[in-house]
Amino acid sequence: MRNVVNTEQQEAWNGPEGKYWADHQARWDAVNDGFNERLLDAAGIGPGDRVLDIGCGNGHTSRLAARRADGGQVLGVDLSAPMLERARASAAQEGLDNVTFERADAQVHPFAPASFDSALSRYGVMFFGDPVAAFSNIGGALRPGGRLAFVCPADPERNGWVEAVMSLRAFVPVEEFGTPGQPGMFSLADPDRVRTVLTGAGFRDVETRRVETFGTWGRDGADAAEFLLGTGPGRHFTSQLSPETVDRARATLTEYMRAHEDPEHEGMVRLRSTASLVTAVRP
Repeated sequence: MRNVVNTEQQEAWNGPEGKYWADHQARWDAVNDGFNERLLDAAGIGPGDRVLDIGCGNGHTSRLAARRADGGQVLGVDLSAPMLERARASAAQEGLDNVTFERADAQVHPFAPASFDSALSRYGVMFFGDPVAAFSNIGGALRPGGRLAFVCPADPERNGWVEAVMSLRAFVPVEEFGTPGQPGMFSLADPDRVRTVLTGAGFRDVETRRVETFGTWGRDGADAAEFLLGTGPGRHFTSQLSPETVDRARATLTEYMRAHEDPEHEGMVRLRSTASLVTAVRP
């Protein structure tokens, strides 16, 4: 990596959180895959296109884009070395030779000007320290008329995993978690903020629309609760508790998850995810 300004994010995604996402690639895809087709359609990817995937993580959207851009090229960038290692291995296993991955901070990385036809991201653009600067840099990598499309969380109260975390409020303060407009996962939850950021970064024709899907979080309530407690937010909250209280919190979360076991999907836990699908064009 040549330049990094989002140093806290680099530390997080190259530590336990990045390893957890890399180790549980299939499970995270089961949570988020419901947005894939709508995101790829919105990006307008076609044969021969050059595509940039921002915050590509384990690279699933990059690999899907590579199939659509047959004869073209896809570059996935992310801060997380563990997740990029997983992305490269998966691409090799699938025999994809038109996708590459690079460890980079998209806010400051020196992309070649006008080198991409489209840029996309699935949940990878919410953590920039300076989002206007970041999207300006991404915009400079797009050709004139190039298209930006991304999915970011919207409406915390309409996201089942947030409701699940809130079930722990009797054990740990979680009231400030998931506040729209604040730094973090929901920094771009407000459509007006999205428009302000993207127009400030030089994009035009900014559009946002709400999209929903149901992701699979576990094979049953206990499995889903254990998975969520292993995430960054889960570890943060349980680190504040005694072992006895952690056991009580786990039981409460398991009860919440059991209420969402879906008999039409073999009893697996299915939670609603609500996101904004954002599109914009570089003039």
